[in-house]
Amino acid sequence: MAIFRDIWINSVLKSEEITGDDLIAYNNESAESNTFENKIALLRSSRNQLLAETDFYALSDVTMSSDMETYRQELRDITNGLTTADEVDAVTFPTKP
Repeated sequence: MAIFRDIWINSVLKSEEITGDDLIAYNNESAESNTFENKIALLRSSRNQLLAETDFYALSDVTMSSDMETYRQELRDITNGLTTADEVDAVTFPTKP
């Protein structure tokens, strides 16, 4: 099975087959994406998006319910104590009220 990557050449997007040493590097990059650092970064990104979706509840002219306060706090605490990639994989996001 051939693996291709998209590259820009003179403002034109082209597909190029990955072979030889480039293929080894590509496979190593794919394996590295499963590291703790990459997984925790993705988890934080997802968490930040969920927090951003509820930021308007924190405005001074909006009364935030205790359920929403709890939800937002659980999101902020979701990365606490995580030390391995397997722990990151096991995270379950809280349910939005």
